[in-house]
Amino acid sequence: MRLNRSTDIGLRILMLAAAREGELLTIDGLAEAVAVPRSHLAKVVQRLQHLGLLDTMRGRAGGVRLAAGAASASIGAMVRDLEGSSEVVDCDGEPGCPLRGGCRLRGALRVAQEAFYASLDPITVDDLAAPPVRQVLLTLGRSPM
Repeated sequence: MRLNRSTDIGLRILMLAAAREGELLTIDGLAEAVAVPRSHLAKVVQRLQHLGLLDTMRGRAGGVRLAAGAASASIGAMVRDLEGSSEVVDCDGEPGCPLRGGCRLRGALRVAQEAFYASLDPITVDDLAAPPVRQVLLTLGRSPM
């Protein structure tokens, strides 16, 4: 299984926001820190804000920061939300799989996918931003002094 690019970016954003504990982060600063295009990052930030994981403030002095309670949010739940209900294989695509009527693979892959998410359920945003990675996160996007 492979995560969507936006899920990967979302995890990076949350880790950085957790490490920076309440600091307002700009879209430009985040894009530089996590090495992704600004336009793509802005869409992911909007989705994380919609999910209640980030607070956003508009304007010249605006930015984003981790929402209250988001540090204890489950990574498994967040990945499920960002990945959507897509399955590992698309049996109904064009052309449709000729085995879909009696195949057991789709069900087995669905169980495996849920096991993957379940293994992420006990992990929180704070866990991902804990030392030793916290020190690395704090250096991202910062100019050397």
